[in-house]
Amino acid sequence: MLIRFSVENCFSFLERATFSMIPGLGRLKKEHINARKHGVTTLKTAIAFGANASGKSNLVKAIALGKQMVVSGTLTGPKVAYAPYRLSKDAVIRNTRLEYEIQAGRKNYAYGFVFNDERIVEEWLYEITNKEEKMLFERSDTNTFDIAPLLHKNTKAEHKQFLQFVAKATPENQLLLREMIVRRVRENVEDIRDVIAVYNWFEQSLKVLLPNERYKEGISTELVNNEQLHNIFEQLLDYFGTGIDGIELQDVDVKSLNVPQQLLEQIRNDVFAKRNARVILQTSENTFFFSKDKGALQIQKFMTKHKIRGTKDYEFFDTKDESDGTNKIIDFVPVLIDLLRGNNVFVIDEMERSLHPNLIYDIFDIYLRSATDVQSQLIVTTHESSLLTQKLVRKDEVWFITKDENGTQLHSLEEYNVRFDKEIRKDYLLGRYKAIPRLGDRDEALACIKLNTK
Repeated sequence: MLIRFSVENCFSFLERATFSMIPGLGRLKKEHINARKHGVTTLKTAIAFGANASGKSNLVKAIALGKQMVVSGTLTGPKVAYAPYRLSKDAVIRNTRLEYEIQAGRKNYAYGFVFNDERIVEEWLYEITNKEEKMLFERSDTNTFDIAPLLHKNTKAEHKQFLQFVAKATPENQLLLREMIVRRVRENVEDIRDVIAVYNWFEQSLKVLLPNERYKEGISTELVNNEQLHNIFEQLLDYFGTGIDGIELQDVDVKSLNVPQQLLEQIRNDVFAKRNARVILQTSENTFFFSKDKGALQIQKFMTKHKIRGTKDYEFFDTKDESDGTNKIIDFVPVLIDLLRGNNVFVIDEMERSLHPNLIYDIFDIYLRSATDVQSQLIVTTHESSLLTQKLVRKDEVWFITKDENGTQLHSLEEYNVRFDKEIRKDYLLGRYKAIPRLGDRDEALACIKLNTK
């Protein structure tokens, strides 16, 4: 689970801002709180509101940037993916800082790094306990590493030497956390369980979806062999009023697939490189599932079924034949089911796109009612003010994002003196919480339009 995330000098964030998933003092809706782990509890959801250009998307992009640097590393030559605050001459030569406090495996950790466009300046990993923070490794400004705690966990001389070699060989523009995975340290030493737990959290648990991205993981890859998941998928599509009577994965001949040969070979290699691997390819018209069956590449196309009136027959639709809203729901069903499976942190930007307000409300309501015994988190940014009700969420689950001459700022509804029975949506739209558009002079705008459209 995500405990806290802090960001400094990144995108529209100039000064350090901290987003927290730690519950406040409120006693209502205790079922919205995940189980305590080493003295720390976390909220199951958070909803961030703000005007256009306030920095909502930049909060999500900053979280995603850290994940990219951990999982994928620096991909474009020697340059690091540096994106400082650009509206300050001082900021563009300052370092960026990202830090994640997380619950991974059975422990709580603080992992973060400081960087610029050329190198990683600092990096640290600490275990957080009830009484103290225990350093696991640190990286200094001179690209030297203190890995003494990791060396202490490994008793064999050759294992210690291997750890020291990997640390010393870590390039200036790559994170040590990633290098330990890439250089297969886990296969060559006794114990780097803490490093693996943190890396796996970034790779497997943290899932970030930007507005135009579709969820390409999760249960949708298991629909063929898991009848229960298949039934749940269809039930939810029916509940959300899509008009879909069923789903099916139809076999496709590779010769009929209009996919570049180079991409097809890459997919084939990915499928055969891992045991029981599945690859999803989404085009503007279809969704395909690639898997291995009896040593051969199997390709299946995702189809929706609609009953033909007056018959027992069905008409099959490609995803291009469904509306944008229906496709959005098709994407959210796997998200919802994966949330309820547990150990997933979804961060979704502009969740409301192509979705009716009632559907968004229902997705949250179903998740929160069903996840009482599940460790998961759903964090979204949105303009949808119908979610701003204490009938649905707690005060500490509501965040407001604003921007001024000092960049983007974060503040929680918990900071305001709001009664538990207060309807907060009206006050939000009236500007009490500041996270609404600041409009200019309408008369001047109308006069300009009139003058320049004669």
